[in-house]
Amino acid sequence: MSDRDETQDDARPGAAKKDGERESSEKNDQAGKDDKGKNGEKKNGNGKEERKKPGKKPLIILGIVVVVLTIGAIVWWFMTRNQESTDDAYTDGDAVTIAPKVSGYVVTMNIDDNRFVHKGDLLIRIDPRDYRAQLDQANAQLGLAQAQLHAAEVQLQVARVQYPAQLAQAQAQEASARANLAQASAAYQRQQSVDVRATSQQNIDAATAQQKSAQANVAEARAQVRTASLVPQQIAQVVASVEERRQQVRQAQAQVETAQLNLSYTELRAPSDGWVTKRNVQFGTFLQAGTSILTLVTTRMWVTANFKESQLSRMHPGDKVDIDVDAYPGLSLHGHVDSIQLGSGSRFSAFPAENATGNFVKIVQRVPVKIVIDSGMKPDTSLPLGLSVVPTVMLRH
Repeated sequence: MSDRDETQDDARPGAAKKDGERESSEKNDQAGKDDKGKNGEKKNGNGKEERKKPGKKPLIILGIVVVVLTIGAIVWWFMTRNQESTDDAYTDGDAVTIAPKVSGYVVTMNIDDNRFVHKGDLLIRIDPRDYRAQLDQANAQLGLAQAQLHAAEVQLQVARVQYPAQLAQAQAQEASARANLAQASAAYQRQQSVDVRATSQQNIDAATAQQKSAQANVAEARAQVRTASLVPQQIAQVVASVEERRQQVRQAQAQVETAQLNLSYTELRAPSDGWVTKRNVQFGTFLQAGTSILTLVTTRMWVTANFKESQLSRMHPGDKVDIDVDAYPGLSLHGHVDSIQLGSGSRFSAFPAENATGNFVKIVQRVPVKIVIDSGMKPDTSLPLGLSVVPTVMLRH
């Protein structure tokens, strides 16, 4: 064996030793990996899992979050301590119901749904021919009554002259009758006082008849005087007739005014500026008096907010209010508290609660508060009634 062969034989055992050390190192690494758990846990020498303790970093983050939330809550309380708000609030306003006062067919219609109209604009015209005829008839009755009144006034003027003259005439006739009676009585006395031989029975009878006739004439004249002496009563009767005619004229004038009103009612005009809603009339429709045909929503609007009774202790009329409208997120309205209703909403409901019966459960009541809008409305922009809003009242005290 040569020296080279011996050297190669000596080198093989060393190489084998290095290969064994490399395999042992790989096995140890694999064993170390197997000792780690799924969550990064390691096994100790006894084969038990050992948990890794959390660090201080999460606790610091949690403390910072708590501090920030506390500061935010304090700032929010400081900024809102003088404010009261509610989401139980809605837009409100005047909704005028339009109904005709007379019946008839619609011959003119100048309205449409949701159209804006101005005060005094003609909305609907009802056929006026029947009511114009009634006005003409009433004017004729008025003319007749006025003519009768004029005749009665003329008769009163005649009566004030005629009845005193008739009394004077009756008194004169009575005086004449008394004179005739005196003459007839004297003749009768003469016939009775002379010797029978100086007169005749015929003369005595004639004197007696003349005396009785004169007495009858006096009685008749006295009766006429008694009748003619009722001058004040007769004149008062004529005055009453004049007053009756005057009242008839007034009645006829009232009928004329009624006919004029009925004729004017054939034209329905807008009582104020507003929007036409709930229209239920068409051209040619026959309208009955008192039937609702449309509703006019006026431009005067406000907000009715139902605050809890616990929110009213510091709220007073005049407090400023900021109003957010759900339908218009970009619209910011400003107003003030106008008044607070003297009673809760349940108290004025159709069926108020009867707390004196059954088991009582205290419920926080809500009180309507009227808020008037002062500014913030855009030109040509309207708020429909019943929109949800969120008012925020700035308390002064």
